[in-house]
Amino acid sequence: MYLAIMLLLMFVLPLGSVVAEAHWSAGANLVFLIGKWFVFWGVGLRLLVASLKQIVNPAFTAETIFDLTDHKAESLVQEIGFGNLSIGMLGVLSLFEPQWLVPAAITGCLFFGLAGLKHLLERGRNRSRNIAMISDLWLSLVLAFYLSAAFFQNAR
Repeated sequence: MYLAIMLLLMFVLPLGSVVAEAHWSAGANLVFLIGKWFVFWGVGLRLLVASLKQIVNPAFTAETIFDLTDHKAESLVQEIGFGNLSIGMLGVLSLFEPQWLVPAAITGCLFFGLAGLKHLLERGRNRSRNIAMISDLWLSLVLAFYLSAAFFQNAR
């Protein structure tokens, strides 16, 4: 189930949204669409879903991602959930306020890039952590592409 959700939020839904909007909007800026939809689905909805799970059921994240069974870790996971809720809201709201897209992309790129590198450096990763690592690094790369392309388009 976790893999299916990650594939949907990090690949299928953003790419589908880019293709659909590019098809419906003649002359649409492909770079903008990539940023718009990967921020919305990958940063926004992914982190909102994760945050709700972390806030309501912190033991799930503690056990499946971090291999922690000590209930003392649940409080920390809930606080991570509050941060994810905040970043996720920025990502979702950027769909309605386009000026928030670049700040949301910068925040998401840093967050997912650093989280992905942290997972990469961990030895003995479990399946869930490998999925998190790959999806984190993927989204960070997509957002870095968007930010670089958007910067160079605006610099002209």
